[in-house]
Amino acid sequence: MELTRRGLVAGGLTLASAGRMLTGRSAWAQAAGDSGAATIAFNVALPAWDPTVGGSAVNPTIQAIYQSVFDQYIGQNPDLSFTPGILEKWGWNDAGTQVWMDVRKGVVWHDGSPLTPDDVVWSLTRAGDPKGGNPIQFIWGNLGNFRTDGQRVTADAKQFDPVLFKWMAFLTGYVLPRAYFEKVGPDGFEKKPVGSGPYMVDAFERNAFLRLKANPHYWGGRPAIGTVVFKFVTDAAARIAEIESGSSDVTLEIPYEEYDRLRGKKGIRGVTTPVSNIGMIFITNVPPMLDANVRHAMVMAVDKKLLVDKLLRGYGVPIDTLEAPQYEAYDPSIRTPHDPRRAAELLAKSGFSEKKPVTFTIQTTRGYMPKDYEMIQAIVGMWRRVGIHADIEVYEIAKHFELRAAHKLAPAAFYNWGDAIGDPTTSTGFAMFGPSPHSAWKTKDVDAMIGPLWGERDEAKRIAGWKAVDRYVADNALVLPLLQYVQPILHKSTLNVVPHISGALQPARFTPAA
Repeated sequence: MELTRRGLVAGGLTLASAGRMLTGRSAWAQAAGDSGAATIAFNVALPAWDPTVGGSAVNPTIQAIYQSVFDQYIGQNPDLSFTPGILEKWGWNDAGTQVWMDVRKGVVWHDGSPLTPDDVVWSLTRAGDPKGGNPIQFIWGNLGNFRTDGQRVTADAKQFDPVLFKWMAFLTGYVLPRAYFEKVGPDGFEKKPVGSGPYMVDAFERNAFLRLKANPHYWGGRPAIGTVVFKFVTDAAARIAEIESGSSDVTLEIPYEEYDRLRGKKGIRGVTTPVSNIGMIFITNVPPMLDANVRHAMVMAVDKKLLVDKLLRGYGVPIDTLEAPQYEAYDPSIRTPHDPRRAAELLAKSGFSEKKPVTFTIQTTRGYMPKDYEMIQAIVGMWRRVGIHADIEVYEIAKHFELRAAHKLAPAAFYNWGDAIGDPTTSTGFAMFGPSPHSAWKTKDVDAMIGPLWGERDEAKRIAGWKAVDRYVADNALVLPLLQYVQPILHKSTLNVVPHISGALQPARFTPAA
């Protein structure tokens, strides 16, 4: 049973320091020894280089960098269809008890050593080690008793997992070099990372920039752009200045009014695409969220269409579950109404009103996603009118991951959830399953519905089960889905940029414009 088709179905730079760095841009390209160069004003800094451990490993935005330096077991096209990566073919045995994987020949690491099936076995074994620090260890730990025969790797599975191979194209699904990693250790790998991807690390200054040079021996072909620089510019206004001044060639995740203003400017082009990022508000199962009336009022008070139309200039799709329209378990019949009058009535039943509001804290990023802070401000205003008072706490995205993993998020927390493989397991599943380190609402009733779906072999039954979970979550207001994002990208007209529905901006797909 071969599974290679889509049916397998995702501290910033200050303005002052940016100014100092601009003068060195041409020097960066010269240092890499390449004629073509592209500089990206990127919206998040890279905290760590190991793409398989820690919070950064499950940050969808950072995957753009990881995918430039490292290869995944299975690749993914811009339309989210799957394609061979380090694995050329893969599948399950008929009994669903074993997997087999054929490792690509002729791949070399950036240090010149060959990538072998042993690297694949070691990477999967390390990812499945409960003490290894992989955020989704419980996925990789399903495999064991690895064997190799030539380029083929086989392994036993503790249970059938219908999305195992999808994960190999998603978060933490990267192959790392065993010999090099064991030689230099984790600290040495952070200082000098080695992958097999289309670009090699040429220079890295934490919280400032990353310079990559094209891998001349890349199995997929040398990238058209010889040098790529990621400037870490977490402030949206600074990213706008970067592209408008010509200091950067590409930027993304900027306010949509600025996108509309700049995309027609001479020398600048723009492209947008709906991406597999869901804007949502986590609800944590702590007071006052244990009161169902409070949760339902939170949801009913929010006018999602107004948020999209007014704040995002129409660049977004209002949603009522954690499934975007492109996802396999999307059910258009699940709707949560905008009904502020009913919201006020529910709050009154619990003793709350505009004069005596229920109070809690909501956490959000600011500038990480377009209008994230402004959106939460607007939502807090909508809540206030029905009897909810929410104090806004701003934090960096890294802090969100830290708090979420420790189950210490505020009662409400804004986040953009990425699901580049479009499967309900990796949207509703990990966002709502209590034992998952990525969930905020942790209760036995939801867990009991989700648990049997992890290993369901009947695909129709599996998808129907996830739709039932989505309906239960919506009916009980256990999370507040807001919208599917549309990603804005601005770039110089001298460059062709291919958007990716996963949201990962991949410089290996850049080409010079004719």
